[in-house]
Formats: sequence, C-alpha cells, structure tokens
Amino acid sequence: MSVAEKLCVFVFLLQGVCCRKLNISLPEKIEALSGSCVIIKCTFEIENKYDTNLTESDATGFWLKDGTDTNNHQVFNSRNPKPDHFQGNITGNLHEKNCTTVFYDVSSKHNGKYYFRIESGGVLKYTYRENTCTINVIESPPKPTVKLYVVQDQEEVLEGSSVSLRCSAETLCSSPPPTLTWSSTPRIPLSESSRQQELISDLNFTAAHRHHRVTFTCTITYQILDKNKTAQDNITLHVQYAPQISSSSNCNSGNVSVYVCEVDGNPSPELEWHLSGRPVTNSSDTFISEERLSSTVLRSSITLYESLTHTSLQCVGNNTHGTASQLFQLNLLSQEASWFNIYSFLIGGVVGAVMVILCVTMLIYKQICRTQRGDKTRLIRTDGVGSLDNDGEPFYVNKVMMSSAGAARLGSS
Repeated sequence: MSVAEKLCVFVFLLQGVCCRKLNISLPEKIEALSGSCVIIKCTFEIENKYDTNLTESDATGFWLKDGTDTNNHQVFNSRNPKPDHFQGNITGNLHEKNCTTVFYDVSSKHNGKYYFRIESGGVLKYTYRENTCTINVIESPPKPTVKLYVVQDQEEVLEGSSVSLRCSAETLCSSPPPTLTWSSTPRIPLSESSRQQELISDLNFTAAHRHHRVTFTCTITYQILDKNKTAQDNITLHVQYAPQISSSSNCNSGNVSVYVCEVDGNPSPELEWHLSGRPVTNSSDTFISEERLSSTVLRSSITLYESLTHTSLQCVGNNTHGTASQLFQLNLLSQEASWFNIYSFLIGGVVGAVMVILCVTMLIYKQICRTQRGDKTRLIRTDGVGSLDNDGEPFYVNKVMMSSAGAARLGSS
C-alpha cells in the first residue's frame, strides 16, 4: 500500500471517529414466547456535539411502538413509567450508548414495530427512525435442531463406530432458563455422555445393532408461570451391522425333519444351508423356503427326508459386513427307531414261536405220561380159562401188575 493510500484510509477513519452520525443497531426481528420475557439488544451512536449532554444522571430511554409520536406511541419510559406502559427495564448503560432492554410478561399486545428514542440534558432529543425492531409473540417455543455427527459424512453408521447427536436450540428469554432433554423410541438404555452449554446438548455413544431405526428425540422445555411449554425435534438412526442368528428350531415327524433359521443384519443378509459342510439346494431329498420378515430379518426353513445319511446341518447368513452361522446335529432317531421296531418285532416273533413250541412240547409230554400211568392201573381181561369151579363152570381171574411194595401189603393182609 502506497503512502497516499495509507493517508486516505487514515483520514477516512478519522472522519468516522470525529464525525459520528446518529445511528442505532437493533435486531430486525425477535420472537418472544407468550408469558415469558423478551430482550432487545441495542446500541446507539450520537453526534460528537452531544457527548457532553449524555450523562448517567440525565439519560432517558424511550420505546415507541408502531409509530414515532411520543405522545400516542410511547410504551416505555426508563425514568417515568406509566400504568399503561410495558413492564421492563433498560439493562444497558445509556451513558455508554447501550440501550439493551428487557420486557416482562410478554403477550400478544407486544406484537409490533419498535423505535428507540434517547433524551438527555435537555438538548439531546432524537428518535431513531431508520432502524426498527419487530417483535413477534408466539404461543409455543421453536423446536430445537438435532443433527448427526459421525466420522464420515454418511446417512448410515456402522456398528461399533462412535456416534454424536447434537441438539441445539434458539434461546428465548425465560426465567428459569430452558432445558434440553433426550429420549428414544423404542426406549433403550443409553450410556449418555452429554454436555449442556448455551442450549447445546451432545449425546455420545457407540452404535450397536439395537440402535437401528431408533428415533432419538430432543425436547426443549420452558417453564412459564408454573406451566411447561415444550418443543421437540428428532432423528432416526440407521445402523449397518453384520448378520446375527436371531433364532433357530427344528421339528421331527416320522421320516421328515424340518429345521428353521432366522438371521438379522443390515444390509439384509442372504442365507444358505450346508449339509456336512457343503451347500445344498432344493432336490428330491431337501426342500428350502424363505420369507422376509422385515427389511433386516430373513427366515429360512429346510425339510429333510430320512433317506439322507449326512451327520450335520448348518445355516449360514452373510452380508457385506460379515457372516454368522448355526450348527444343527441331525436327528437320526426316526431311522434308528424304525430299525429298532423291526428288530424288536423279529425278536418278539422268534421268542413267541419258541414259547409256543415249548408249550406244545410240554403238553404232549404230559399227555404221554398220563397215558402210561393209566395203562398200569387198568384191569386186564384174559380169554383163557384159568380153572373150573366145583360145579364145573369156568371162572376168570383178574391179573394185576403190582410193585413189590404193593405185593407185600397184599400179602400181609
């Protein structure tokens, strides 16, 4: 920069300091919550000639609403408030050109455009018409803003990564000050590590599959006249995660076995069945069916027939983030039971036949023995004539076979 340029800049700055103009700095628009308070941040400038007139003891601030006539539009006087004026006070120091003002018990009558007027020392009297502030009274607080902060700029986060949810809210004047709180739907336990400063709250946690499609809600609460006024904003988290076997079961009926496997993952996983370590598809011995239960859950079932001789069955789910599997031990009880029934029938039949044969043999043996005993005690008729009696008639003799003991008894008799 040349010497001439520097000189021009210096003169310009000197003019700005020495030749100040009457101007004011105000927010163009302010929202105020009904029943609370409203703060108008304000600073002003005066011409140099009025500096000696602007004193702490004499400076008076006025607020005019929807017009600049001091008699008809005055709603606030810092030194001489009137019954129909708004309740409030100037929190800034007027002699330091700070006209920041707070109005209390805000209602719909505070809606409108405001002009500031300064008077001091009987000489300084000026209404700032160029810049105005418009107050808009609302019944409900503006909702906060919830944003997702992750390492990479993406809509979905990966399970195991660090997640930060930030809730920020516009601060409105209230006493006590508003608070921010977090909640989730569905409700889940959160290891919450949050900070609250100037209505900014961070919720930090490690993403897990249970956080998928969970809606996190940030609520701002204002306590106004023993009543709470709230507003909310929320965000739904989408988490990508490796497959997980959520459930499995099996059922056996006769010579047919059915195995069921459910796998959960995001992106939605694919599912395969392996028999003895090898992938299997539909065939005459197997039947596989699938059903999508949701965007992340897949259910598959396989039907096996007893003609198979494999020893193990495995369901395998996979997506771009990993693999999960569930091992089943095939239930061969139906085959073993059927062979056992055949063997039992054959053995039972053989044992039954042997018993029948034994029983018949015993019966025959007993019959023979009974027959032999009957022959030994039976009378025997002889046709031969043993002798003639005294009358010359023949007579018959019974011959009995007796044992030696029986003969002895007979002889003794």
